[in-house]
Amino acid sequence: MQDTGWTATDTPFHKGEIEAQRKVGVAEQMRRFARRIVRPYLPDQHRDFFRQLPIVYVGHVDAHGWPWATALVGEAGFLQSDTSAALRVNARPHPLDPLSENLQVRTRLGLLGLEMHTRRRNRLNATVDKVDTDGFLLSVDQSFGNCPQYIHTRELSYERPLGTAVESSQRRVFHEFDGLVKMLIEEADTFFVSSSASDDVADATGGVDMSHRGGRPGFVKIDGTRLFVPDFVGNFHFNTIGNFLVNPKAGLLFIDFQTGDMVQLTGTVEVCWDNEGFEHFQGAERGWVFTLEKGIFLKDVLPVRWSGGVASLNSNLTGTWQDAASVEQLSARKNEWRDYKILQCVDESSVIRSFYLSPQDGEAVPHFSAGQFLPVKVPVEGGAPLIRTYTVSSSPLDKVIRISVKKEQGASRLMHNNLQPGDTLAVRMPRGSFSMNTSERKPAILLSAGVGITPMVSMMRAALQDGFRTRALRPVTLIHSSRNSRERGFFDEIQDLVNSADGSLQYVSLLQEVAPQEEPGIHYHDQGYITQELLQEVLPGEGAEFFLCGPDRFMQSVYDLLVQMGVKDEDIKAEAFGPAAIKRNVEGKSDPAPAEEALVRFQHSGGETVHLWQEKDGTLLEFAEQHGFAPDFSCRNGVCGTCAVPMASGSVVYGRQPDAVPDDGQVLLCCSRPAIGTDDITVKI
Repeated sequence: MQDTGWTATDTPFHKGEIEAQRKVGVAEQMRRFARRIVRPYLPDQHRDFFRQLPIVYVGHVDAHGWPWATALVGEAGFLQSDTSAALRVNARPHPLDPLSENLQVRTRLGLLGLEMHTRRRNRLNATVDKVDTDGFLLSVDQSFGNCPQYIHTRELSYERPLGTAVESSQRRVFHEFDGLVKMLIEEADTFFVSSSASDDVADATGGVDMSHRGGRPGFVKIDGTRLFVPDFVGNFHFNTIGNFLVNPKAGLLFIDFQTGDMVQLTGTVEVCWDNEGFEHFQGAERGWVFTLEKGIFLKDVLPVRWSGGVASLNSNLTGTWQDAASVEQLSARKNEWRDYKILQCVDESSVIRSFYLSPQDGEAVPHFSAGQFLPVKVPVEGGAPLIRTYTVSSSPLDKVIRISVKKEQGASRLMHNNLQPGDTLAVRMPRGSFSMNTSERKPAILLSAGVGITPMVSMMRAALQDGFRTRALRPVTLIHSSRNSRERGFFDEIQDLVNSADGSLQYVSLLQEVAPQEEPGIHYHDQGYITQELLQEVLPGEGAEFFLCGPDRFMQSVYDLLVQMGVKDEDIKAEAFGPAAIKRNVEGKSDPAPAEEALVRFQHSGGETVHLWQEKDGTLLEFAEQHGFAPDFSCRNGVCGTCAVPMASGSVVYGRQPDAVPDDGQVLLCCSRPAIGTDDITVKI
């Protein structure tokens, strides 16, 4: 085994880093892993890497304990390493830079070598051994590499000869964010952060860390003197956040890559583990809030410029604060109808057509969970629109919403026959409890038939994309049954997902009818139906979670089969079409009893009417229809939430717990009845 420089009991992490790792459940994993990655010397490849860099990013702590971050520039080769224990920096900080007055022997520095055009980066924690007129010499404390996530590529060029003094260079100190600084920060897709856990030179796990943060332009928000910074999935070292837990201070560096200006900030930090304030920010696992103590604007101090480049794929899977604000507003208006434009119509099979939708108002696509559905108003020429729900088959990380509709009678036939790209559909926020958590590590088994494939495609896409973002792909197996290949949808798309997943996604396509030219292993995987023998062949050991979607007979038979095989009811999630729901094998539970009769007051635009409800009258939706009202509805079994209306008084019972849990003060008409002990109910329809 290669010598790492650590003993079997050593750890390169201090207590703050270990605490952060424990909070997310990776402490033991990192303890085993990190001794092979974090080294108390410079490996040869790191020495070669630093030698060819024209710039290095440096963090330090000043005499008053405040961290700062900066950049040092030179010709390639200005960083030299003659031994694995040392690095020579042949450059001095700009005289206006805080590092200039704090650079002295025994100063602890954090260095980040970042080659933007290749996305390579390596970190170095070191101590200053010598300072002279040409630069300084560092002794190595820790050296380790970082992954290329969230790095946007850029090409560096020299604007002027190194060492050239320019009259335009200026320093301005501030304690509040002004217009120029604010614009630079709010438009940034990259910044650098310096942090420290300890200034004790004898502490090999302390010192200063210098790190990079990247996202989409607009990923840092300013609120007064505070910056809100989402924290995305990284390498789980938690060097920066671990430092914050021990010493809640940070130094930030924002660079104007077109002008060479630098904005340096120092201040305090609060880590938001519960994600409060960041819950609507796509990709944020947690966040931290930086409060400004002091800022320095250094105009035209860098002799280099950056141009061009490609955005990080990882960053493209995250959000912006503008998106987060839109999502928050939409969440408060989840029952409002919004106009979506149909961008594209694609036939997925002989009976399934997909509609790609984008908000007409330019706002963000709402957040949703893979497996949920979209309430839609289907236009009817010369009549009132039909409200229906169609499963979303795109991923929550896709930039548009895709619904996939099987052509049958009624609304779905109108969708197929009448709607074209450019048309508009009124939709509500996605909803439904049938969803898969892609961050869960237990295997997910997706069992579907016919058009029940649609939520499964969303789950497969989400698992792959989120796995790419988090570098932890949930194992997913999809078994889909279809009458024949003509009616089967998404075969090629799913195969592409499987081929991109390095074995974490599995797909079994079953056909009842096979054409003569179709070959197993190429056009399908097996002939027939989902059987116990097939499940035993493809299923993993205990601990899997099952997701069922398809026609009601399919759902019930597969549910019964799983229970017979010993799968627990709580491990089976199901989504049915229409009012039918599977009968679950759950002991000790009974449905609540409704009242025998009650007065029901319907408040409406014309006033209020009062009717005597009796048990034979069924649900409140059925009762309202009996008296000439036409409330919005779709599923009639508590799945979609379309029929939710305000309830001013009284209480109700549901035949079973609805999937679409109504808000406080609301009731789902389609599956509710007056409760025992209730004499009077008032609902607004």
